[in-house]
Amino acid sequence: MKERVQKFGRFLSGMVMPNIGAFIAWGFITALFIPDGWLPNERINEMVSPMLNYLLPILIGYTGGRIIADQKGAVAGAIATLGVIVGAGIPMFIGAMIMGPLGGYAIKKFDEAMDGHVPAGFEMLVNNFSVGIIGGAMSIVAMFIIGPACQVLTGALGAGVGFLVDHGLLPFTAILVEPAKVLFLNNAINHGVFTPIGVQQAQELGKSILFMIESNPGPGLGLLLAYCIAGKGSSKSSAAGAAFIQFVGGIHELYFPFVLMNPILILGPMTGNFVAIIVLSMLGGGLKAAASPGSIIAELLMTPKGAYFANICGIGVACAVSFVVTITLMKLFVRESEGDLEAAQAAMAEAKAAAKGITAPKAGGVYVDPKDVKKIVFACDAGMGSSAMGATMLRNKLKGAGITDIAVVHAPVSEVPRDCQIIVTHHELSSRAANDNPGVRIIPIKNFMGAPEYDALVTEMVEGRGAASAKSAASVKADASDRVQKGEILLKKENIRLGCKPVSPEQAIRDCGRMMVDAGIVEEGYIEGMIARNKEFPVAIGNHVAIPHGTNEARKYIIHNGLVCMTYPEGIQWDEDTVKLVVGIAVKDGGDHVDVLGAIAEAAETEEDTDALVKVGNVEALYKTLNGIKD
Repeated sequence: MKERVQKFGRFLSGMVMPNIGAFIAWGFITALFIPDGWLPNERINEMVSPMLNYLLPILIGYTGGRIIADQKGAVAGAIATLGVIVGAGIPMFIGAMIMGPLGGYAIKKFDEAMDGHVPAGFEMLVNNFSVGIIGGAMSIVAMFIIGPACQVLTGALGAGVGFLVDHGLLPFTAILVEPAKVLFLNNAINHGVFTPIGVQQAQELGKSILFMIESNPGPGLGLLLAYCIAGKGSSKSSAAGAAFIQFVGGIHELYFPFVLMNPILILGPMTGNFVAIIVLSMLGGGLKAAASPGSIIAELLMTPKGAYFANICGIGVACAVSFVVTITLMKLFVRESEGDLEAAQAAMAEAKAAAKGITAPKAGGVYVDPKDVKKIVFACDAGMGSSAMGATMLRNKLKGAGITDIAVVHAPVSEVPRDCQIIVTHHELSSRAANDNPGVRIIPIKNFMGAPEYDALVTEMVEGRGAASAKSAASVKADASDRVQKGEILLKKENIRLGCKPVSPEQAIRDCGRMMVDAGIVEEGYIEGMIARNKEFPVAIGNHVAIPHGTNEARKYIIHNGLVCMTYPEGIQWDEDTVKLVVGIAVKDGGDHVDVLGAIAEAAETEEDTDALVKVGNVEALYKTLNGIKD
């Protein structure tokens, strides 16, 4: 059950997360320029409805189709999504998440059926007509069947809310309100159900709790804060901004995508709102009029005298309960593979055992002739850190075997270049990589540092291509010496500190950052970027090595590219890992740090190698080893 939830969540995430920027753009425009916004503008407000009704659903449908069947699937998914939009007449995000993948699936099955049956020279004609015909047919089906079905479903939710209100079952309205909101029926429920009844109550009592059931910003804030702490990758980095806009700007729609990518998390806001309604009822909370938009500012402005304590408690409780429930569900059901430290530890242990008996990788179900391999991609969730180290390690191994015409790059698993022939990725991301890249060979690994599959892959390429056995040591030395003469060595002797006493991971990062500041490599602001990066993606990469580096946003604080190195012979407990070699990285542009990353990867191929390197305790030896300078 857990695996199914994770797989479904990852699939929905793949549709939603690439389009978060569009949701934020719509949220800003809505918060600022709608008639009830902070800077009302009638002309700009004309964009709000088309973006909500057309742009956002079509983007989701396009992305869903692309996941299933690449570009052709994307176009078919977008066409099919338009049909469900027209057929429903209301914002159709749930319809887009159905029709986008269905359009891609239909194209995929057609291509499989036609494989080998299309005459040479007619491929483009068949491709274009198949997308047009199948996409058009799917849009008609969506318009007359899927769209109306989704509209009936959403109408039933609205009717259910009205029934609960009419029968005095107020807290239970949260069970229907939160799912209905995620289907973008928040305005219809608020102004179509709660506002008319609330106005009548406010006239009699001076306030109504009904105005707060849908507009309470607490449930959404709690969910987004949970993502800030327990999320991974782009979902985590996007959550903080979305939380601010949602809570202060009142645009609840910004938390809906975070639910759509992991539907089980709807239980968080649902439970938070349920408890908040009970608290508001007990303390006598309510608003004197509808809060629009549903921000903390609007809520307080619409709060009558004597109800501030009750309303603040209702919002706070909603946030707290939603946060606790959401983060618990994330830990149980939707924890990302690279964030699972226990699994990472087990994977490292298995990789060490496998290293004693290397076998050729056969995963992926796709055979690629070594002579046809032009690009190999290392993919991880974020496309940096661990995958970068793996890419540099394999690149150097290939160069050492005399193979220089294969590009080895690293990228996020969601942005793998389409012209690659082989993808190397964490075994728990292999299914996602295979689904997104049909026809590409997938090599799953369990440890980016020193995986036994690297040597097997190099051997396979050498034997299949008839490459030279190896570069000479003199050639390697010449390369490094040339870099020294040109002043391109990034790790300088004065930036190496040996024999440091154990500290916390955060302090080790701060110490690295301070060395960079003192060396004139970065400005002060880069240090906080390094701390933030470690929170998003732990920079301890295995084999007793950590590579602290800043976030993309922190690159503006880099003065010039450079590295620093610190050794901790007694070891630092870094999450579930032990770190003895810490290399701080600051790279603003260019790839001149790749040589050092490759040298680090080679020098720290096993924990024992790292320990031996640290034990030497000699600046000159460490300087030469990590810069790849041969004697």
